[in-house]
Amino acid sequence: PAGVDVVPVGTAVQLREAVLKAAADADAVVMAAAVADFRPAEYASGKIKKKDGKEPDPIVLVRNPDILAEISAERARPGQVVVGFAAETDDVLANGRTKLARKGCDLLVVNEVGERKTFGSEENEAVVLGADGSETAVPYGPKEALAETVWDLVAQRLA
Repeated sequence: PAGVDVVPVGTAVQLREAVLKAAADADAVVMAAAVADFRPAEYASGKIKKKDGKEPDPIVLVRNPDILAEISAERARPGQVVVGFAAETDDVLANGRTKLARKGCDLLVVNEVGERKTFGSEENEAVVLGADGSETAVPYGPKEALAETVWDLVAQRLA
C-alpha cells in the first residue's frame, strides 16, 4: 500500500532489529507477525547425512527474542501505542488477558484458532483486549472490519 515501507527479514533476530529501528519514529506499533518462540541453536551449512546407521544429534533449541514485550517495556516515544496479537486454542480470553499483562502492550487482538479457524481465511472474529480493562468484540466477518476496529482503538489512544 502507498506509504508503507517493506523491510524483508528472514529470522526473528532480523525482525527484532527492523522493528526496533522502525519503532523509534512510530506513534503506533502493530505486531501482527507470528514469530516462532524457539529457533535452532545451530544451523547446518549443508545436508545432514546418515552416518553408519546412527541417528543424528538432537536439535537444540534456543528462545527467540520477545519483540512485543521488549518494545512494550522500552517505549521508543512517550504515548506510543503498541498492539499485539494472540492466537489461542483454549481459554481464549483468560489466556489473552494473561498474555496482555505479560507482554505489557496497550491492546491485544485475541482470536481462537483451530478446525475451520485458520490463518489463511479472509474472515475472522476476535476480541481486542485493552490494558485499561476494555474488551471490544469484533464479530465474524471480513478481516478488513477487524483491522478498522483495531485502528479505531489505536486512534482513540493517540488522541
